[in-house]
Amino acid sequence: MLRRLDAAAVRRWCTTALVDLRARRQEIDDINVYPVPDGDAGTNMVATMAAADASLRRTRADNLAATMKALARGALVGARGNSGVILSQVLSGFADVLGPVRSAGGEKLKEALDHAVSKAYAAVAQPAEGTILTVARGAAKAARAVDGDDFAAVIKAAAAGAREALGRTTEQLPALKAAGVVDAGGRGLVVVLEALARVMGAGEADGRLQPEQLVRRDAAALVGAREGGSPQFGYEVQFLLDSPDHAIGPLKEALGRLGDSLVVVGSDGVSNVHVHVNDVGAALEAAVSAGRPHRISVTRFADQILEQEADHNAGRKADHRPEQLKSAPERALGARAVVAFAEGTGLCRLFAQAGAIVVPPATSRAELASVLEGSGADEVILLPNSAQLLGLAAAVQAASKLCHVHVIPTRAAVQGLAALAVHDSARALADDVIAMTSAAAGTLCGRVTVAERALQTSAGSCRSGEPLGLVDGEVVSAGSDLVEVAVGVLDRMRLATAELVTFVAGVRMTDAMMTAVIARVHAAYPVVQVETYRGEQSTETLLIGVE
Repeated sequence: MLRRLDAAAVRRWCTTALVDLRARRQEIDDINVYPVPDGDAGTNMVATMAAADASLRRTRADNLAATMKALARGALVGARGNSGVILSQVLSGFADVLGPVRSAGGEKLKEALDHAVSKAYAAVAQPAEGTILTVARGAAKAARAVDGDDFAAVIKAAAAGAREALGRTTEQLPALKAAGVVDAGGRGLVVVLEALARVMGAGEADGRLQPEQLVRRDAAALVGAREGGSPQFGYEVQFLLDSPDHAIGPLKEALGRLGDSLVVVGSDGVSNVHVHVNDVGAALEAAVSAGRPHRISVTRFADQILEQEADHNAGRKADHRPEQLKSAPERALGARAVVAFAEGTGLCRLFAQAGAIVVPPATSRAELASVLEGSGADEVILLPNSAQLLGLAAAVQAASKLCHVHVIPTRAAVQGLAALAVHDSARALADDVIAMTSAAAGTLCGRVTVAERALQTSAGSCRSGEPLGLVDGEVVSAGSDLVEVAVGVLDRMRLATAELVTFVAGVRMTDAMMTAVIARVHAAYPVVQVETYRGEQSTETLLIGVE
C-alpha cells in the first residue's frame, strides 16, 4: 500500500483509469440520460482520459509537478462533452494542489479534492445536483472524514464516498429516476477514483454496476427527458478557444443567453467550451469575438439519439438517420447548400453567381422551409442578411427535420457576401461555418437609406424623404446631400485600418453619385481597395461593408 503519491503513481493511475473507462464505456453510455439522452458520456470520458494519457506519454519529466501539469493539460485540450469537460476540471484541480509538492500524502489529497470540486462547480454555468458534481463533492466529503496523512486510506474513503453519492443521484434528478439509472458522468468519475485507489494498493474495488442501474435506454422515449429547460436546444457545440482571460466573462454571458449546459474550463490562455444551442452560427460568432476558436465540433442531438437507438436495435453500426432524411432519393447526404435572403436584381445575381440559392425578404416561414427541403442538400447554411430576418431563420432552423440548418447571423447583405466569399463545401461543415461566421463578423456594416418621416437624430435633423446614414443600426449621418451623408457614414467606419470597402448601390444611387463617393475614399485613404456593385435594391440606397 502506497502512502504517498508520486509521478510514477500518477502515470499508472492515468493508464489504469483509461483501461477501466474503456472497459465500462458501453455501460456508461447506456445510462446517459442527463442533460441529454445522447448516450455518449462514456465515450467522451474515454476520449478525455486518452488525451491525458497521450500527454503523459509525451512528457519525459519524472517529477510530480510536470507530470500533473501534463495530465491536466492533456485532459483540457482533449476533453469532449459535458462529462469530459468536467472531468478535465477535476484533474486540473488535482494538478493545482498536488503539482507544487514532490510527493503528496492524504492531507494534500483532501485539499486537492476540495479544490477540484470548487473548480468543477465554477466551470458550470448552472450546476445541478445529481450529476458528476454531486459525486465529486461526495468524494471530497468522505475524504475529509478520514484522520491522518495516509494517501491510500484517504483515496479509499473518497472512492467509497463517491460511490455512495452516485447511488443517490437517481433520486436527485427526475430524468434519472424516470430511466431508473444513476448519473453517467458520476459513474465515470467513480471509475477514475477507484482506479487511483487500486494503484495506491487500497484494495480491489468492485467496478460493476448493479443490474437495476443498467436498464437499457429507450432513446426515443427519452428524447423529452431533459431537464433545466433543455428541450428547445438541438445542437451541442464544443471548441477550443485561444483568448485572453478578460474575454471569457463576456463569452459566458453571450453563450448563456443562447443556450444551456454551458461549461467553460481553461488555463494559460486556452479554454475548452461546451454549450447546447439552436443557433450554431451565433455561438461561433461569440467565439470569434472572444478569440480564436479551433477544433470545433457540432452535433445534432436528434440524429445522434436516433442513430444510437437504431444501433442498439440492429446490433451493428449503420446510417440510421431519421427516415425522412433519406426518403427522397435525390437528397445527397453530406451535400451542402447556401440559402441567402436578398432584394434587388443585381444583389440577387451576386449571391446566385457565388453559388447561393436566393430567396426574397418577404419569404414566409413555410416557403423558406420548402426551399430548404427542395435544395436536395443534407446540410444548409442560411444567410438572413438582415437583423429582422434572424428570428425567421432561427425558427426554421429549429423546426427543420429534412436537413441540418446552420444560421450565420449576417445582419446585412454585405456580411452575407463576405461570408459567401470564404464558403468552401469541400471543408468539414464546422470549419466552413466558422470561416463564414468569422468573415461576417469581421465586416463592419453601414448603409444609407431614406427617412420615412421627419426625424431629429444625434447626427442632426432629417426631413421625410432625405438620406439617413447608419452604422450597425446607429444613425451617424443625416442631411439633404446623399453623397455627403454617405461620406459621413464612411467617416465612422474605421477606414484608416481597413483593407477593403465594398459598395452595393441601390436604385436611388446614380453612377455619378457613386463615382463621387469613391473619389472621396481614394483621396482620404489611397491604400484601401474599393469594390463596387449595382445591387439595384429598393429598400437601401447604398450598402457599405468595411473589412
